[in-house]
Amino acid sequence: MTNSKWLIGYGVFLFLCGLAGYLSNPAKAITALIMGSGFGVLSVAWGVLLGKGFGFAKWAALVTTLMLCAVFSIRSFISWQSVMNGEPKAFAASLITLMLLGSLATVARLVVRK
Repeated sequence: MTNSKWLIGYGVFLFLCGLAGYLSNPAKAITALIMGSGFGVLSVAWGVLLGKGFGFAKWAALVTTLMLCAVFSIRSFISWQSVMNGEPKAFAASLITLMLLGSLATVARLVVRK
């Protein structure tokens, strides 16, 4: 699988995770839909550009994904703290952690493969 196809798949993954987060709590999880949709579309765009030979797209995708790793790390930590304090946020914490793992895998993929 090429990096461009990986990035397109990662974008779809982010979108689906954002949609799942939103559907789990539409009243409070609009940010999940915005993050998943916005960065999912951006990742798909990086993948399409990379597939068309635009080498800068790999580096742009790497920077974008590293920023997402930072955001998902912080949000995951805060969400799991809420779960430990008895709040019913296990689904959200799990979903954000899954997005973090997918982002880390994407960073590793972009760094290792040319």
